[in-house]
Parts: sequence; C-alpha cells; structure tokens
Amino acid sequence: MRVKITADSTCDLSRELLEEKHITVMPLHVLLGEEVLEDGVTCTPEKIFRYVKETGGTYNSAAANPMEYYEFFTPFARDYDAVIHISVGAGFSSCCQNARLAAADLPNVTVVDSRNVCTGQGYLVLRAADMAAAGAGPEEILAEVEDLAGRVELSFVLDRLDYLSKSGRCPTILAFGSNLLKIRPCVECIDGELKVGRKYRGPTVKCVAQYVKERLADRTDLDRDLIIISSCMPLEGCVEAERQAIAEYGPFRRCYETAIGSTIGSHCGPGTIGVVVARKAAEKET
Repeated sequence: MRVKITADSTCDLSRELLEEKHITVMPLHVLLGEEVLEDGVTCTPEKIFRYVKETGGTYNSAAANPMEYYEFFTPFARDYDAVIHISVGAGFSSCCQNARLAAADLPNVTVVDSRNVCTGQGYLVLRAADMAAAGAGPEEILAEVEDLAGRVELSFVLDRLDYLSKSGRCPTILAFGSNLLKIRPCVECIDGELKVGRKYRGPTVKCVAQYVKERLADRTDLDRDLIIISSCMPLEGCVEAERQAIAEYGPFRRCYETAIGSTIGSHCGPGTIGVVVARKAAEKET
C-alpha cells in the first residue's frame, strides 16, 4: 500500500530532509504589511526581521483555507492509497480545523493533530515518513504518530523576547526586563501549549550548554534514535555548544539540524535555538 505523508510548513524540516523522505508541505501565509507571502517559499525569517527593522511594520501568519487544503490534497488522494497529513497543533492555529474540513470530502485523507509545532511536529512527520517508506499501512502509522505526539519534547532557549512581545504572546515590559538583565527563558511545548520553563541568565552560549545538559543528562527514558537541533539565525558558537553537549550526554543514532521557518521564527526571533527529543514508548503488556 502506498502512503503519502504531508504536513504544514510549520514542521520546519530542511528542504533536503523533505526531498529525501518524500514529504510535501502546505505553506502557511505570512502577512508583512499589505504583502501576503508563503512560509518557506517566498518568505524567510531574515526577510521578516529585515522588514521589521527597516519599516517598524507589523507582521502576522495565517492558515491556508479549506479550499487551499482541498486543492493541495486532491492530487495525492488520487495517486496514493492513503494520505496522512500531520498538522501544526490545533491550539496554535486553525490549520488542523481547515485541513479536516477539506479532508471530509476525500475518504483516503486523514489529518492528524500533532499537538505540537516546529520540529516537535517535524519529529512526528519524520517518523511517519520512515514508516511509510518501510511499507507500514495507514492504520499502523496513525497509531504510532498519535502515541508519539504525547511523548515528543520540544523546547527552545530564546535570546530575546521582543519578537514574542510583538506577536502578543509576551508582555512588552517582561520582554524589556528580560533583555536588560540578559535572561534567556526556555519555552516548552506542554499539552499543546507553549509555556515558559526555566530562565537562564548570562551569555547565550553558556545558557545553551546548560540547557541541553538539563534536557538530556542522566535520563534513561529517552528514545535514543533521533534528536533534532532547531535554530533561527543562531548566535556564533551556539550550535557548536549544542553539538558538544549532545555528544557528551547522548548518544543518539541520528542528529538532524534544521532552520526554524518564517512562521515560527517570526514569533521567537533571531538567536533562538533548541532541541527536540522523544520519550520511549511504554512497553506493551503481553
């Protein structure tokens, strides 16, 4: 059985990974003033940050509408036995709702709420694509992805909070105070929501090394198959600090490095960096 895996562009997987795994993404819209762009196609985080710096203008992101999803799904529904679309978490966007409205008219298309965003969502997409390539059927893939959605751990360290403030997700006074005191908060995806966890203080490179140690050290509950490093215009030395910490507190069989796209990058801002891992699946009773 031929199964096609698709996802919203918020999965933030590299073009190379998407091509290698035969994954096709649906771009979200990015609004820069009066201009409507497509995430990962005509818009990058660099373009957003340059626009904000030069014009002081506003930006936002928007989901594809049901008709756009229907047109996106239709060729795959015709050419494959089943299509599994892994959506950005329903708590973050109307993408999942709109995709499900479109899929209602396509019997072999199933939309999965990843309950996550960025490479937390991307982790699920990769697992589904690997299973599809290995010949797994849609029911087996769906069961695995639904279970994995509750085990993925997505977190980031933010270098600055002004972009989170612009998006309305962080009070301006908090952003100002954090930047002034060089506080680097860790943001985690928990139960389908982004929540602030531990706050680090000091140079970002030092904070990043400590953050990765706390995410990985002495843990026996992690699935050591895959870890993903995600970053948005990282500061010098930060990716290297993550690599070194992962090597020390790993090992993982695979480590992918991806750039955060314009939809998520526009909220978290430049200098953001994090890791995505998953806990082991619970052992099944025999």
